[in-house]
Amino acid sequence: MQKLSKFAYWPLFILITATCFYLLFFLLTFFLKFAPEPIGSRADLFVEGAKITLSLTLTSGIIGLFFGIVLGLSKLNKFGPIRYLAESIIWIIRGTPLLVQILFAYYALPVLWPSLQMSEYIAAMFALSLNVGAYNAEVIRAGILAVPKGQTEASLSLGLSSFQNMKLIILPQAIKIITPPLVNNFVSLLKDSSLASSIGLLELTLAGNRISSETFLPVPIITTVAIIYLALTTAITFLTSVIEKKMFFRGSK
Repeated sequence: MQKLSKFAYWPLFILITATCFYLLFFLLTFFLKFAPEPIGSRADLFVEGAKITLSLTLTSGIIGLFFGIVLGLSKLNKFGPIRYLAESIIWIIRGTPLLVQILFAYYALPVLWPSLQMSEYIAAMFALSLNVGAYNAEVIRAGILAVPKGQTEASLSLGLSSFQNMKLIILPQAIKIITPPLVNNFVSLLKDSSLASSIGLLELTLAGNRISSETFLPVPIITTVAIIYLALTTAITFLTSVIEKKMFFRGSK
């Protein structure tokens, strides 16, 4: 029986992912509504915050992946100005706290650029995408450099162009190296998204803070928030492990 191409698994993976998160939010809503007070009556607010957290993570993670690819390849570029620009961007982003970047995107950018007015969600997504993109860039650069130079020399001796060498020889091998750390960055991004509460985005952390301030019962509220974060990170870790085992590594032997 002919094996499917690794890319043929993507539609199935997207369907499985959507189904898993639908079931996850259904179960969260069900169990939270039957939880004791002050959780039960405010289950919808917890779930709404969790949905925003997940949405912010997915959008920022996808944008950050493409941004990281561009930065990582630019840092390997032989043309000096492009390489120095990429290095400077990575240096600035990795050298400043994510919280400062979120505050800068929401409060400072509209002042410096008056026509650039962003909502809380867009500002948080912008800052998170840049931040995770800078870390992804270093992962991608290191993964490409980890491929033995002999592979490039052999492909060039066979008449392949630099583009063909990167596409057909280097990247397929680098993907196996960079996937685990990229997955780790993505999971960390979900937890880092809690910093978006600093600009008033009603994600999971801010939802918990508001309920805690309203009820003066921080222990059950914070515990519930932690459990929901754990459920989200567990689901994402499980789904991304499918990518590693069933897509990128399938048929690699």
